[in-house]
Amino acid sequence: MISRRQFLLGATTGLALLSSPYVAARSALPSERKLKMYNLHTGESLKATYWVAGQYIPDELAAINNLLRDHRTDSVEKIDRRLLDQLFMLQHRIEHTGHFHIISGYRSPKSNAQLRRNGDGVAKRSLHMQGRAVDVRLPGVKLKHLKHAAVKLQAGGVGYYPKSNFIHLDTGRARFW
Repeated sequence: MISRRQFLLGATTGLALLSSPYVAARSALPSERKLKMYNLHTGESLKATYWVAGQYIPDELAAINNLLRDHRTDSVEKIDRRLLDQLFMLQHRIEHTGHFHIISGYRSPKSNAQLRRNGDGVAKRSLHMQGRAVDVRLPGVKLKHLKHAAVKLQAGGVGYYPKSNFIHLDTGRARFW
């Protein structure tokens, strides 16, 4: 059974996806949303069909939450579904079905503070601590191309870190750096 909140979140996400410039160019989206991910820190990989026929799949979401956990503290947090949809749409837009390499998913406040102390340019109120951000790359896709495609989605924040070979995606307001 799906709760009213889950339904509204799914409907809102669906409307946002349908209003994107990309979808206007395509007549139909798949009835399933799938993601493949590989966590560079833990060596774990995952192929998840996390949304089917308008409903999020709880077991698949739990598996994604676990894969995107803070590898420093082993803390697991719920990942924002809009972030998963953003990754799905990005992959769909560039027509590439490989594994996203995960550099950073959820970060506990303790890990975030540690990274800030190390001077890694980490935001004090990072959306990683809320399960609303991920740092990724997609092997076989030029990082610059991935960044441009993410910016065009206008689905949230996009950071470009070519020296570290990843882009940052989040579900905050649409912006890029």
